[in-house]
Amino acid sequence: MAYQTVNPATNKLIKAYDNHSDADVEAALKTAHALYKSDWAKGSIDQRLPVLHRLADLIDSRVEELAKIASEEMGKLIGQSRGEVKLCAQIARYYADNAKEFLKPVPYQSELGEAWVEHHPIGVLMAVEPWNFPYYQLMRVLAPNLAAGNPVLVKHASIVPHCAEVFAHLVREAGAPEGAWTNLFISSDQVANIIADDRVQGAALTGSEKAGSAVASQAAKYVKKSTLELGGNDVFVVLDDADLEKAVKIGVQARLQNAGQVCTAAKRFILHEKIADAFLDKLTQAFQAVKIGDPLDESTKLGPLSSKEAQETLTKQVNEAVKNGATLKLGGKPVQGEGSFFEPTILTDIARDNPAYYEEFFGPVAQVYVVKDDDAAVKLANDSHYGLGGAVFSQNIDRAKKMASRIETGMVYINWLTDTAAELPFGGVKRSGYGRELSDLGIKEFVNQKLVVVHKG
Repeated sequence: MAYQTVNPATNKLIKAYDNHSDADVEAALKTAHALYKSDWAKGSIDQRLPVLHRLADLIDSRVEELAKIASEEMGKLIGQSRGEVKLCAQIARYYADNAKEFLKPVPYQSELGEAWVEHHPIGVLMAVEPWNFPYYQLMRVLAPNLAAGNPVLVKHASIVPHCAEVFAHLVREAGAPEGAWTNLFISSDQVANIIADDRVQGAALTGSEKAGSAVASQAAKYVKKSTLELGGNDVFVVLDDADLEKAVKIGVQARLQNAGQVCTAAKRFILHEKIADAFLDKLTQAFQAVKIGDPLDESTKLGPLSSKEAQETLTKQVNEAVKNGATLKLGGKPVQGEGSFFEPTILTDIARDNPAYYEEFFGPVAQVYVVKDDDAAVKLANDSHYGLGGAVFSQNIDRAKKMASRIETGMVYINWLTDTAAELPFGGVKRSGYGRELSDLGIKEFVNQKLVVVHKG
């Protein structure tokens, strides 16, 4: 597996990185495990939280530098990269401020006597993370586990090695000891060997269904805890009483943000038949008006896909969808010239036997469906292998709440796109994975919730 930085706006190689050897992996494991056995991990949380405070301050002081690295390496618009960097600082600060409260002992009433549950670290974790949010995905794992005392080894995506390296340097600069967070440029086989190692107690992955299945299988084989955040085929439901202008504006953002390369992007637009034509016309006009170009240009609204491979995969998916009966309303092709750009695309008339019906399109492609009522919208929404996020647009909040409760996903937003915040749990169901990151739930995924009882007899 080659780790290299290729600017997707030009497809030019910037830098190649050397892979870590098995000896490097063994040294990393030895250091991380020693740290877990030390007072730093086992002792008071008060010695760990200042690292997160300093890390948040460091990130806030280097927003522009970090944002530019991400935009050049994976194509994210510079404004969106800045937002991601700032969110990372917020997550670090959130756990620095709240982890002690989350992990304090919880008393339980019992006839057996005084009882409580303590929260302890479980050991070294193996994290496998994707390229689409090259800092945020790392921070979601680092912040809660550093607070809890779990050392982490991480394999980042091979197309964002610069982001991986910079993040690791920031963690060390913030004062984390050697072994608290170790970046490794390694292969999938090396990941499997790490998970099998007795010194490793858990695995966390954000990525594709295929990668998630491999990591979860290996973790299960060796009876290790795992969490998975995988793909999504999120719905964006627009009911007949929705504020149409608002729904279209947010819908464009929800589909085109990060060039559509977001697990929780709006991928299936489910429109009530009474407003379907009007919404589709407005969405088409908005997509046509999008400025495609250099992600470092502040006026650009749609940057490149992350790689040439991503562009080729999306092109094949769209062609197959049309071949199987879908109507191409707009776009559908790579943008000619250098770089891995793809036109904003709208597909309609997608039948249930079309492979596109169940596929996740990781790029600026909107699928549009028309339904007659709320029940039909829910039925279509739930007819999916995935269950990550979703959105419902209606000016009748009670109606929207009822629909949100019926949609089988881990997250639903009303009158907004599927979003994220440090204080809100993030995760899904079905083939979108299991477990939660962020909030008070995320920090408890990899801790030993140990019961202690003082018997009254």
